[in-house]
Amino acid sequence: METPKNQSWHWQAVDPSRNVARDYHLWVETDLFGWTTVERRWGRIGTKGQGVTTSFPDRRQADTIAQQIRIRRESAFKRIGVRYQAVE
Repeated sequence: METPKNQSWHWQAVDPSRNVARDYHLWVETDLFGWTTVERRWGRIGTKGQGVTTSFPDRRQADTIAQQIRIRRESAFKRIGVRYQAVE
């Protein structure tokens, strides 16, 4: 059985004039039991922030959720007035 590739994304939305400094991390990984986890961490840059991890028995379900999260980050400008930029 081939192990699926782990993926991760990291974005930041920064606008000092509006006092916006947001950080967002997203990981899709396979755990030791073969389940696929989607882990998210978000908060103000430089703080611990918040996070949630969700497990899925099927990789396809996890990829669908990760895609929805990525689309939501792309729509940030309409909600907070600042675009998220990918961080390498």
